[in-house]
Amino acid sequence: MDKKMTLREAFESKMMLLDGGMGSVIQTYGIKGANNDMLSIEKPDIILDIQRRYVDAGVDCLTTNTFSSQRVSQHEYHQEHRIAEMNRAAVKIAKQAAAEAMEKYGRQVYILGDVGPTSKMLSMSEDVNDPASRSITFDELEDAYLEQIQVLVEEGVDAILIETIFDTLNAKAAASAFTKVMEKRAAAKVPELAEGSAAADLKPVEVMFSMTVSDASGRTLSGQTVEAFAVSVMHMHPLSIGLNCGLGADGMVPYLRRMGKVAPCYISCHPNAGLPNQFGGYDDTPEDMVRLMGVYLDDKLVNMIGGCCGTTPEHIAAMRKMLDALPADYERRKPAPKYATSPLLRLAGLEPLFKEQVRPSNGADSCNAEDFVKVGERCNVAGSKKFLRLINEKNYEEALDIARKQVEDGADVIDVNMDDGLLDATAEMQTFLNLLASDPAISRVPIMVDSSRFEVIEAGLKCAQGKCIVNSISLKMGEQAFIDHARTIKRLGGAVIVMLFDEEGQATNYERRVQIAARAYDIMVKKLGFDPSDIIYDPNVLTVATGMAEHNAYAIDFIRAVRWIMDNLP
Repeated sequence: MDKKMTLREAFESKMMLLDGGMGSVIQTYGIKGANNDMLSIEKPDIILDIQRRYVDAGVDCLTTNTFSSQRVSQHEYHQEHRIAEMNRAAVKIAKQAAAEAMEKYGRQVYILGDVGPTSKMLSMSEDVNDPASRSITFDELEDAYLEQIQVLVEEGVDAILIETIFDTLNAKAAASAFTKVMEKRAAAKVPELAEGSAAADLKPVEVMFSMTVSDASGRTLSGQTVEAFAVSVMHMHPLSIGLNCGLGADGMVPYLRRMGKVAPCYISCHPNAGLPNQFGGYDDTPEDMVRLMGVYLDDKLVNMIGGCCGTTPEHIAAMRKMLDALPADYERRKPAPKYATSPLLRLAGLEPLFKEQVRPSNGADSCNAEDFVKVGERCNVAGSKKFLRLINEKNYEEALDIARKQVEDGADVIDVNMDDGLLDATAEMQTFLNLLASDPAISRVPIMVDSSRFEVIEAGLKCAQGKCIVNSISLKMGEQAFIDHARTIKRLGGAVIVMLFDEEGQATNYERRVQIAARAYDIMVKKLGFDPSDIIYDPNVLTVATGMAEHNAYAIDFIRAVRWIMDNLP
């Protein structure tokens, strides 16, 4: 028998077809108001029948019936203790349907572990009187996702599909959980795995993301644009990102175009069967959806299609016919060859921040202010007595005014630092960033999480749905601490400033700057897989023009070191 293709290889070879709705099809079996995920345990024959119908419709990928199979969603049903059971049952059913597809059609069907958003939001408060409050913490949500994803991976899914994302910070919690599961799996030695374990062959498990736009603004419910969402999850090097739910097939088109311009991976789309009608149903027929989705293929907007709310096996069968009718020489959408579509740093708040290469149009060795990333540094208790006083007084409204004024005056990034001996820096960082998230005039720009204490930095990263800059890390505490900090920043999706310190202290001459910069780069890029464009160096300007002989070389050594870094550490 030929070696089976991995899911990534399948995406490289053809247009992929995902299944359709689960909940809306369950209702056609006369089941109303049920906990759909529990049906994998209580009525497995119905879930298997639905997935068999999708297999017969011609899908390449089946999603598990696990959209709400984590303790946060299941708490409403008092089923937290059955999380592992329902996830295992759902994967078993999907794998049975996939095995039957191979036996019946000779066609490989891939299993995507379906991970939904829960009903909670990490980026917004449920209390209008307390915008800093959250109904759940990042760590609580991450733990819930970790429990679910651990079982899905153990049972042998081909990918984790984090879908219907209405808050990117929720998705980052799921992504962080996925990373922890995969790191634990990779650390395990194959001989130590239980005999017959589903993970014994350590087959690759991909991660995929699909966001949902809440209305014609093209933003998530938490306010992020399509482009900012793409930037915020790209640290995971996903197999695909895409759009689902929210809108009908035609409503997705402008946002797929925008996503495709910035996403260096495959693109998916599984829309609803139109917008809900007055009775909560969906009216688009299979023929309607195929007609409306024709532009997806004509304009090469996607690599995988499928259906969401209101879609049925009949809708998916019609999509199969559409894909099968593509000419033999049809050229599919090709993703960019690298995840970093630009060699330059890309950041995001509610909106993306892209800075193009500085190329003076007049040919002179000069540039303009708009060519630089301007960081507003007044929300820093170490640099602003006024800001420190306002935080001490818990006068957060005026403190936010300082951040807002900096954005209005042209700051591209807002630096936030709470390092003061009389403050609980971790609590103040969380409170201020939660408040900042409630103000779109400020949170549209990325955040620089600034602290000399790493626990404060980590807490800050867990409050921002966009892609932040961490200020900063260095090798001064030793290589292992540096690795641990860099790995955490990567897992939480941040870019990072690297200070040129090591165990011997600050680099003050050219040779030491070059040595430390190269060492940090090798650790981060070669050992940890950090995207080079997410590394920002601070080569230590130090004192210039003091008249002291020992300072005479500081300026030229700095300039030489900057040039060496740019030439040798791409």
